[in-house]
Amino acid sequence: MPVGERAVYWLTRYVEHTRPKLETAASERALFLTGYGERFSSTYLGNWVRYVIEKANIGHLGSCHVFRHSCAAHMLENGADIRFIQQMLGHARLDTTQIYTEVSIIQLREVHARTHPHAKLAPAKSRNNGLKPLSLSR
Repeated sequence: MPVGERAVYWLTRYVEHTRPKLETAASERALFLTGYGERFSSTYLGNWVRYVIEKANIGHLGSCHVFRHSCAAHMLENGADIRFIQQMLGHARLDTTQIYTEVSIIQLREVHARTHPHAKLAPAKSRNNGLKPLSLSR
């Protein structure tokens, strides 16, 4: 799994400055430790992330999977090929990954404005021959 420069910077800081303060047993080989110097269990980490998401009051519930889904969705929005996302997520089948291909309305409008032949024409009021433009608002 590739790790970006920014993540490497923060991981290095954690390993050099924070983890030694948390470590209670030199034999503990886990990278991330709790405040008690123990390795995170999946239950502990999931509950902690769920708590932080609720406290942030972002209007979305979830736990660690929210980060996984968000990362995949953002990569797709920024042009990553779905096959690379499939590999990154460890999905055996492409149809499992396709849940991340839901297109946002913002993306849809941008693609329409950039690619639809009529989107490049002058606005209707400058070429309407005196006709009143159609209102799409309710």
